[in-house]
Amino acid sequence: MNLRHVLFSTVGAIGITAMAVALPPPASAQQAAVQIDNDDIGGVVTGANGPEAGVWVIAETTELPTKYAKIVVTDEQGRYVIPDLPNANYQVWVRGYGLVDSPKLRAKPGQQLNLTAVPAPNERAAAQYYPAIYWYAMMKIPPEKDFGGSTDIPKNITRETWRQRMGNVDCIGCHQLGQESTRTIPAQFGEFKTGAEAWMRRVGSGQTGEFMVNRLAGQLGGVPFQYFGEWTDRVAKGELPKSKPPRPQGVERNVVVTSWEWGTEKTFIHDLISSDRRNPTVNASGPLYSSNEYSSDDMSILDPKTHKVTFFKMPVADPNAPESFGPPFHASAMPKPTQPSAYWGDEKIWNQRANNHNGMFDKGGRVWFAAAVRGIDNPAFCKKGSDHPSAKVFPLEQSGRQVAMLDPKTMKYSFIDTCFGTHHPQFGYDADNILWLSGTGVVAGWVNTKVWDETGDAAKAQGWAPFVLDTNGNGKVDEWTEPGRSAEAGKDTRIAGSGPYAVMPHPTDGSVWYTLNIFAGTPGFLRFDPKSKLSEFYAIPKEGIGVRGGDVDKNGVLWGSGSNGTLVSFDRRKCKGPLNGPTATGNHCPEGFAYYKYPGPAFEGFENGSAEASYYTWVDQHNTVGLGEDVPISTANLNDGFAALKDGQMIMLRIPYPLSFFAKGLDGRIDDPNGGWKGRGLWSTNGDRTPWLKEGGKGSKPRAVHIQVRPDPLAH
Repeated sequence: MNLRHVLFSTVGAIGITAMAVALPPPASAQQAAVQIDNDDIGGVVTGANGPEAGVWVIAETTELPTKYAKIVVTDEQGRYVIPDLPNANYQVWVRGYGLVDSPKLRAKPGQQLNLTAVPAPNERAAAQYYPAIYWYAMMKIPPEKDFGGSTDIPKNITRETWRQRMGNVDCIGCHQLGQESTRTIPAQFGEFKTGAEAWMRRVGSGQTGEFMVNRLAGQLGGVPFQYFGEWTDRVAKGELPKSKPPRPQGVERNVVVTSWEWGTEKTFIHDLISSDRRNPTVNASGPLYSSNEYSSDDMSILDPKTHKVTFFKMPVADPNAPESFGPPFHASAMPKPTQPSAYWGDEKIWNQRANNHNGMFDKGGRVWFAAAVRGIDNPAFCKKGSDHPSAKVFPLEQSGRQVAMLDPKTMKYSFIDTCFGTHHPQFGYDADNILWLSGTGVVAGWVNTKVWDETGDAAKAQGWAPFVLDTNGNGKVDEWTEPGRSAEAGKDTRIAGSGPYAVMPHPTDGSVWYTLNIFAGTPGFLRFDPKSKLSEFYAIPKEGIGVRGGDVDKNGVLWGSGSNGTLVSFDRRKCKGPLNGPTATGNHCPEGFAYYKYPGPAFEGFENGSAEASYYTWVDQHNTVGLGEDVPISTANLNDGFAALKDGQMIMLRIPYPLSFFAKGLDGRIDDPNGGWKGRGLWSTNGDRTPWLKEGGKGSKPRAVHIQVRPDPLAH
């Protein structure tokens, strides 16, 4: 049953409710009238048993330059205030757990509007509004006895690896699984004997079909098809989630969500950037810049003051450069669809060369991007035989993505050709404004932006160094053994794998941290010292399974999105043993790790955890959101929003409309330091690769979101 069916199946109840809303509100509602300004809409939401607490009131309009919505939560008395609305006509309705959507009523700012909640006629109708995690947790995990080579699961795949692949590394690295479009099979694919067959067909669709098939059929032996198929077969037969989501409580009721459509219906937006990570008043109230990754070179730019979306075509240095699809560029997206999509058929919907993955502001308001500027082969100064200081130590032959910079004042776009690959950019806290990058492979890579500004010479401005552990303990880089080789006395040890994923410059000691080996190799946190060029590695303990995106707080504590359904922290100060020498190779500081369970249900057999598969964690060092300084906030990719850890408790910042919100990053900005809650907020965008799978279906566009936390649910 989809949302449209829910609405039609309850048409009788809705008709009665619509009539009831037109009547004068009950005396209790009249007494509870709320105070509003001329740019607010406020009122009371009541149900069959009185005030409806902890439900959302949504106001949306299409009368602004782009589709706009604002969402608030009711207080204990069912009261709500939607503050600071632009002048327009709005459709306003109620959404909440245990309900189906109420009729959409027309309202304008300055109007009191009492609303009547519509109870779900049955559990199945109610469950259509649950976050995806409640459905995804119904999928079974193979029992321990099936691992180790006794079944079709490859011998090298452990149960921990399986959970990682079903979590934030593979499937949910790109899609929200469990929402309506993934827990059902599109009719366009035809009829299948089993759910497993249907899933084989499904994952072969579109321009990432080859990658998905290789992952599931190749690396995991095809066994996931059985488990995905069994899951969707049970859903099709009417099985419902075993648990129900709680309504927002406490500070969760103080959340205000504003969203704008940007991008197009065929593109996904991986990330946005609003300000300088170190100085969040940079670009105050200014435009937001998107990173579209594979899908398009047309960067979306949203002006939240005027609600206008414009596009900037990101160029490459060589106009004849090939598209950045497939090997040897990026193997998870191909130039052509593998099999027809249920939504776009054989149409090639992604077309790009710049392959912009992430952006970051500098203190002067310029935006730096991890973006391709050329083909994959490096220039001569990167390679063996070059006199470049870094190339003499460790020459590099290829890089799949480099660095670019946009100056919004002039709209001049500059190329900074790097020898190392790039993924996420972050500025350090040094006088030279060094830009550190992840996605650099087997090296740490950086751009000295002060040198680049002075010379315009990308070769002079950049440097790189391999990751070398000081296993001989003398405090300097010496001859090393290569990765995979046995340790040799008196030598250091170079480490490798899939390389750095998140990059985290330490706010005070000059070191740079990374989450390492997300996709291959031993996952963990890696520390690089720019002065000594030595690294330290701390492997995620077995119970943590793995980690994806991460950040560092002002005290140097690391926070990362764990693969075991927890927020993982690591505090180097707690390490008891030596941090270098022959035993300091990854497993020498288990006491530095701690875990904090994400919200939501767990898979059967893992009831102490959560099925949440968080993509990225960001630390709010400057209280840009309103929850306090140094609060880690994770993307809650199966929970339709974000999970913040405050005083040991998880706070859900949920975006209930459109359903299936899925972020890959987040960013905080202070527009007015003296403006209270109105002068600050969290910025993000839904980054699912397939925006047509969220509520609204084909034609849905990505949305930028602004999340604010006010002092109480009625503040305006």
